[in-house]
Amino acid sequence: MTLPMSLVPSTAVDRRSASIHPVLASIFSLVLVADSVLCGRLAAAEPEMVNVWPGKPPGETKELPPESNTTKPEDKPVGDRPIIKLGNVSTPTLAIYRPAKEADTGAAVIICPGGGHHILAYDHEGTEVAEWLNGIGVTGIVLKYRVPARDPEKRWLAAVQDAQRAVSVVRCKASLWGLDPARIGILGFSAGGETAGLTALLYAQRQYEPLDAVDQVPCRPDFAALIYPAYFDRKDQPWELRTDITVDASTPPMFFAHAFDDRVPVANSVLLFIELKKAGVTAELHAYASGGHGFGMRSTGHPINTWPQRCGEWMKSQGYLSPAAGKASS
Repeated sequence: MTLPMSLVPSTAVDRRSASIHPVLASIFSLVLVADSVLCGRLAAAEPEMVNVWPGKPPGETKELPPESNTTKPEDKPVGDRPIIKLGNVSTPTLAIYRPAKEADTGAAVIICPGGGHHILAYDHEGTEVAEWLNGIGVTGIVLKYRVPARDPEKRWLAAVQDAQRAVSVVRCKASLWGLDPARIGILGFSAGGETAGLTALLYAQRQYEPLDAVDQVPCRPDFAALIYPAYFDRKDQPWELRTDITVDASTPPMFFAHAFDDRVPVANSVLLFIELKKAGVTAELHAYASGGHGFGMRSTGHPINTWPQRCGEWMKSQGYLSPAAGKASS
């Protein structure tokens, strides 16, 4: 809701309102709070920022231009507003968004924004996801991983290195941050879905040489949510899974949401879901008739925009929102 200008007190009126009209002043304050709650605009506390690496990340040999938002005025908005397209990320970080203390379940989810390994869609697939997670009592941790891709043959490599290290960092700091080390999940969109998925799949194969004590802490996420994930299918055989993808009984449980009309084929989710089923790993797949790609947390007028509710229900049904339900991580 938006207050008409006629109801917004001028500075002069505001100074006198508490003494001349205490009731009106109280009502006005309540209206402002209601406005913020209804619109989801209550200002979130500034996140704690943590570097993923103690120095330069593995394999970094050249300097990139400064990190910046590459969004252009002519870029198509998502939902009702533009998105942030963060480019030239050389220093991976974690932005930790905490839920209200009374609602905190002790669970945490590391968020991997998409962007084709070119940029990071940092708000509608990042910070806005953290806000939603906070609303269900989960600590949302936005991973700003390296883009653009460093290795043309393994475009996912730098991102997965950052994500694996991020899981270990969060688990290492779980006690300090009041988190359950056995309820640390990972969630990603598109290329970030590949990043999150490979982090879950490659839990036993750290993609860099260990650096310190942090890397002695397991990098296996306890669960994963992949939203329109990309690059799991073969380019030459779209309905076959990549040959380097393997699933075993210890692969973390997964949640999927994908649209049938997505330009990134729904096969990416379906094929991986089938492999999880074959391995006896719990998984849930929501394939919607329409919705396209890249909507993130924004409303675009399709049923698939309810994926956060479905994901929250899945997390609850699996016990990830229950403090006593955590299981030891592999």
